[in-house]
Amino acid sequence: MTTGKINVSVENIFPLIKKFLYSDHEIFLRELVSNATDATLKLKHLTSIGEAKTEYGNPIIEIKINKEGKKLHIIDQGLGMTADEVEKYINQIAFSGAEEFLEKYKDSAKDSGVIGHFGLGFYSAFMVASKVEIITKSFKDEPAAHWICDGSPEFSLEPHAKSDRGTEIILHIADDSTEFLEEGKIRELLTKYNKFMPIPIKFGTKKEALPKPENTGDDYKTEYIEVDNFINNPNPAWTKQPSDLSDEDYKNFYRELYPMQFDEPLFNIHLNVDYPFNLTGILYFPKLSADLQIQKDKIQLYQNQVFVTDNVEGIVPEFLTMLKGVIDSPDIPLNVSRSYLQADGNVKKISNYITRKVSDKLKSLFNENREDFEQKWNDIKIVLEYGMLSEPKFYEKAGDFVVYPTTDGKFFTLTELKETLAANQTDKDGKLVVLYASNKDAQHSFIETAKEKNYEVVLLDSPIVSHLIQKLEADNENLTFVRVDSDHIDRLIQKDDNQLSKLSEEEKTQLQSAIETIVSKETYTVQLEAMDSKAAPFIITQPEFMRRMKEMSQSGGGGMFGMGNFPEMYNLVVNTNSDLATTILSEKESDTKERLVKQALDLAKLSQGLLKGEELTAFVKRSFELIK
Repeated sequence: MTTGKINVSVENIFPLIKKFLYSDHEIFLRELVSNATDATLKLKHLTSIGEAKTEYGNPIIEIKINKEGKKLHIIDQGLGMTADEVEKYINQIAFSGAEEFLEKYKDSAKDSGVIGHFGLGFYSAFMVASKVEIITKSFKDEPAAHWICDGSPEFSLEPHAKSDRGTEIILHIADDSTEFLEEGKIRELLTKYNKFMPIPIKFGTKKEALPKPENTGDDYKTEYIEVDNFINNPNPAWTKQPSDLSDEDYKNFYRELYPMQFDEPLFNIHLNVDYPFNLTGILYFPKLSADLQIQKDKIQLYQNQVFVTDNVEGIVPEFLTMLKGVIDSPDIPLNVSRSYLQADGNVKKISNYITRKVSDKLKSLFNENREDFEQKWNDIKIVLEYGMLSEPKFYEKAGDFVVYPTTDGKFFTLTELKETLAANQTDKDGKLVVLYASNKDAQHSFIETAKEKNYEVVLLDSPIVSHLIQKLEADNENLTFVRVDSDHIDRLIQKDDNQLSKLSEEEKTQLQSAIETIVSKETYTVQLEAMDSKAAPFIITQPEFMRRMKEMSQSGGGGMFGMGNFPEMYNLVVNTNSDLATTILSEKESDTKERLVKQALDLAKLSQGLLKGEELTAFVKRSFELIK
């Protein structure tokens, strides 16, 4: 029997491991099962190249609970260790200057990835165990070894009678960690971290129904037998070639990832690259709501089929964190942290690759079946528009597949939209005017007025549209976006058929003066326009610049651009060719004139949803008086 001290520079390395290196003690099981998997896969490799003179067979990893003995067992059938290898890999923790390490990392180690960096995965066992045993037999023809340590640097190492190849780790669970002796807790952790490990993991047994014998009556009672319970899928879809998977395979894997998700994904993107880094995975476009926040943290990050995190910011471009699926990369350590992600060069390459791959897939879907792509537009537009705003590389490619739907169901790319507008929608400076609606119902009358003039009205109704059109205008000098109800279209678009006013200049001055004495100058700017006599007499619009800045401020959390609350400023457009304009101008009684203006103003406000509270009550009362 050998005894000795583990080769570390300070005696409090185990308290350090327990207290600082992991913020969540449950990680110990992930680490130990990962070690067992590595040992099994290494044996598979050695047997395949002829260096291990043993049968690989069909090895499994088994987890067992001994609740009465307060022990947890992790058993593998991998390559095992000799006594010398235990000395080398277990007793000599491979880092120097532990005092310096302790001082440097005592406050931040839990977020620095130091476990993976220093090879301390096995020692995470001491976070939950008061004593740890290793019973191991190497694939080599050497005696088995039995290692015991009670959480101090003291250990013992002696021969053991174990005859079968592999390693058994026995954790004597500490009094403050007895939750890890509960079957439900261990099953939860195995499902969370090891659901897709490449080696079958056995945990307990389950009942399985025997087939019903032929020629049995209705009173037959189903018989059950106990069978081994394997909790993982060693060959998940992302580890296979896309050519080997059908659409149904991808959908089944989606259901496996999200068993409580009932909506089918719209489409998937299979990632597979081996240079300049290794990356596999499957991303799914789900149907998205307009809420950008609740969709995040649905992509799972794995390292060699071991779950790492579902917070993938930094690895996946931010706009794609609203997708679902799996990414697996051996180039990312198990103990991933924000500081690591910010510093590692591979991470940015991975992010750029995913952006390019998603862009290529979207372009392919658009080109192969544009009609189907357009039908899915409302479900994917939030992701794509957010990507255009947040990811320059995605924005560069977006012109090939991002579409702009109109209020009557047509779809244009930006290039197609420009070609359509060139014939009929330019302003006095020669810029193309994109009329757009953000709410088809609320802006219905304005949309109809525009359509009567054969104008195209684009429907842009996502919550980030104000930011998006700012960017599109900045990158397209000959393009300007104007919401259909913001300024009257006859003021915006150069037309040869502009209406002539029935009123003289003097009459228009008198009419404007009369209306301005009644409406609030702080809220309304009165504009006289010669329109079709059938058009509404009073129309309320909001200056495009003011409305857009207000929307951008609100969507940025009330101050994204350093802007405070904007005043409520509107244009009151008066149709000088309407009968009401002539009536107001000719009315001698000031009370009657005021009542006419207020009633017309309230009707215009009502059409814009601006008439509320006391004003709405007064309007209803006044309207009933008028129809008596």
